[in-house]
Amino acid sequence: MTASWLAVFVSIAAPQPAVAGPSAEAISGFNSYIVRLESRLARQHSSADAFLAPFDATRVRRGEVVIEQLTAKSGTNLPGAMLHHWRGTTFVPGATAAELEKLLRDYSRYPKVYAPQVLTAKVLAQDGDHFQTALRVSQKHVIRVVLDTTYDIYFFPAAAMPDARSGVRGYNISHSTRISEIASPGTASERALDAGHEHGFLWRLNTYWSWKERDGGLYMQIETVSLTRSVPTGLGWAIWPFIESIPRESMEFTLRSTANALRRSPQSERTTP
Repeated sequence: MTASWLAVFVSIAAPQPAVAGPSAEAISGFNSYIVRLESRLARQHSSADAFLAPFDATRVRRGEVVIEQLTAKSGTNLPGAMLHHWRGTTFVPGATAAELEKLLRDYSRYPKVYAPQVLTAKVLAQDGDHFQTALRVSQKHVIRVVLDTTYDIYFFPAAAMPDARSGVRGYNISHSTRISEIASPGTASERALDAGHEHGFLWRLNTYWSWKERDGGLYMQIETVSLTRSVPTGLGWAIWPFIESIPRESMEFTLRSTANALRRSPQSERTTP
């Protein structure tokens, strides 16, 4: 997606020293992890019955947003970096796959639907179900971090899914293509920091949405994989709480905001084929 930026920002009471971007080894480790994940998702999405990853249906049907951390609490350590993998699932009674797909493709609505974390959003290019988008996002946890991000996104809509008798379903895949930390945002001195001056709050972010109509509503599931700088020696006590809380809070915010937007949609949209 898109709202994929909502996954992991590492913040502490004061900014950490700048780092010169992720190492080649860290990027290679991230890419290898993504290959394995996307192979698993391809198998999952080819199955009508196992289209979504397992989740606690009782909790989700009660209206809960169920968040799972799929990497260890300390993340997956890579040279000078950490990889974080999270999954969230929720259910929206009465909503449809067509309604969600319409929302996810309408990037002009993002600053309203996902405020205050999405500041601006626009489509840079589109070819059918392939989008290139740009979002400016903000996350505040003691300090405020503003990032300019671009994504390469493919939608695999409900109409393309075989065997609709098992439930109308679809998914999308979003890869970040650029993430720039913005210094002095909104001022005359605003600028994007180069690799030698940015702080490594977020280097890579992939987001995977899956959705399926069933039980009189729509199940929505997100998986995010992000790459951030590693924790400096001696600062783990200060940083671990942020690593653990911000991804969870951000993913829950994304799912709740999406669910609220679907609930507010006119009933006529829910009959859209």
